Amino acid sequence: MQQARNSGKGQNRTPPLRAGGGVGEWRNQPTWTSPNPPAYARPMRRRTLLALMLLATPATAQPPPGIAAELQRIGRVIEVPRTAALYAPLHRADASAGIRITRDAAYGPDPRNRLDIFAPEAASAPRGVLVFVHGGGFVGGDKRMAAFPVFYDNVALWAARQGMVGVNVTYRLAPAHPYPAAQEDLARALAWVAANIDAQGGDPARVFVMGHSAGAIHAALYAAEPRFHPDGVMPPRGYALVSGLYWFGDEAAPPNERAYFGEPAATRAERSPAEGLTRVAAPILLAFAELNPPRFNDHAARIAAALRAAGRDPVMAPLPGHSHISEILAVGTGDESLTGPLATFLRR
Repeated sequence: MQQARNSGKGQNRTPPLRAGGGVGEWRNQPTWTSPNPPAYARPMRRRTLLALMLLATPATAQPPPGIAAELQRIGRVIEVPRTAALYAPLHRADASAGIRITRDAAYGPDPRNRLDIFAPEAASAPRGVLVFVHGGGFVGGDKRMAAFPVFYDNVALWAARQGMVGVNVTYRLAPAHPYPAAQEDLARALAWVAANIDAQGGDPARVFVMGHSAGAIHAALYAAEPRFHPDGVMPPRGYALVSGLYWFGDEAAPPNERAYFGEPAATRAERSPAEGLTRVAAPILLAFAELNPPRFNDHAARIAAALRAAGRDPVMAPLPGHSHISEILAVGTGDESLTGPLATFLRR
């Protein structure tokens, strides 16, 4: 393993996602295979979604006014470079001070079976662990963006500054590695954490999993299917799912969805995590940005209803003024829209 402090050593070289790329460009609503789907499986009306946002736990902050106006101009699309440029100046140059960073620890045999660890240098009792799974529409993405290296270091750095150990994971990608490759990789990563994180000051009995976009989908799929859970590894204490999707199987599915979940549409529907999530005992946080492409927020409302119908009580974290990308890039800045409710969730 390579250790680096305040340096770019071990940085991955995968190009950043292009503007408009990623899961959020999927514009078709998913279908439900049953002829009589339950109410929560049907697309929500906009009025219902707005009511859900008003009733849910309020965010502790919003984007700064100038950034908020620019996010409105960008609109409901996945736009990485412009959004990253807005948030990069808000991150502290000394954000990694006092944090021990270990780059590219191998948790499996594939070149993409790598993780970065961010641990406070100060000694303490064993710390909770936050494992973060990046997005990228199943076919792209990485744990660190070459063009903006602070992302997604910012998530694990924030965790370390909260007194936890942050772990950023990358995984194999479609089309070369379709379902369930990412779930198998997450299982390997969590087994590695269970066996090794104590050497980094972490507590293997207090591990939380967080995912954004496709990463949230991968985390949800892992949570929903016990067959992926490694033997002898304590289950995560909770799942923070940031702008994920939970139903698949649309006949008009986009290429990246087909690349990961396969054919035919019925197979994609069977591999959807929604039903399995209703059986997950661990707490679940559902975060969603106001300026997401509409499908994401429809799914947030519907999975919340499904969880409640099953007797679960998810923590809702609507993010007013935020976009699909800004919600995660704001982590570690003074904009605590996501980190406010997330910090409370991780103290459970």
